[in-house]
Amino acid sequence: MNNSTVNFTTESSTTYSFESLDIFEMYACSFNFLLGLPTHSYVIWLIITTGSGVASVFFKLNLSVCEIGICVTSLIFILCFWFPSLTTLMWFLMGISITGRPLFQCLICVERYLAVVHPVTFLKYKPLRYRVICCTVAWIITLCSCILSMFLLPNTIEQTLFFTTQFLLFLSIQLFCLVAVLRALKQSGPGERGREREEENHIKRRAFNVILISTVNIFFIYAPYTITGLFNIVTKQNFRVLWCICTFCFLMAGFVQPVLYLYHAEKLTCLCYSKVM
Repeated sequence: MNNSTVNFTTESSTTYSFESLDIFEMYACSFNFLLGLPTHSYVIWLIITTGSGVASVFFKLNLSVCEIGICVTSLIFILCFWFPSLTTLMWFLMGISITGRPLFQCLICVERYLAVVHPVTFLKYKPLRYRVICCTVAWIITLCSCILSMFLLPNTIEQTLFFTTQFLLFLSIQLFCLVAVLRALKQSGPGERGREREEENHIKRRAFNVILISTVNIFFIYAPYTITGLFNIVTKQNFRVLWCICTFCFLMAGFVQPVLYLYHAEKLTCLCYSKVM
């Protein structure tokens, strides 16, 4: 998120002027808050009230909680135009956006990877308590990122390194899972015939699609910020238009996972109808 007074590359100022790019970012953040908050809340409600249990979608539940945190960050970002004292809180919450979202996406991908490539290990660690442990560690890491965000993000070089390091790490993990599941998809297990092979291939193909979408989503979130940050370091110039594009990509990426969940839960009437037809 970026504006003329609170952005990734400049320090805060007490003088606020509304330009066209500021208005664009405010509209984008307003859209994310007004549409994203009820959408992610609805996903959480569906996960909790579903009869299939929370364990199988526990990582998605935590990811939706992260997305609600991002929606709140969007609201605070807008309020920072009138209340500069909220800037520190906004930087703190940015850790959820920078680390929390991609971290839980990675956990979902690793879970799919284990289910396809190492099913015995997956069944061993399938109980909810193991997922709770993983999510607890993930939230601790996210909290550390929130604290670091308050000090690192206002500095251009440190901010870019912070983004780039996490981008490469999360992208590498997801690419590894993607390639492994793709190889498993091309191979058929011994003694598989007919319907059993089709069912297993369907599970593998679905896991591959989930990891692929998550990987593209990670790239969509991080690549614009990384490229823009490096470009600013090299040219020593701050291009507001590029940061606005980064903000737009970042906010829109948050709607991918809930739409997929609602689609598979058959809660999107139009898409579900077209799927049946």
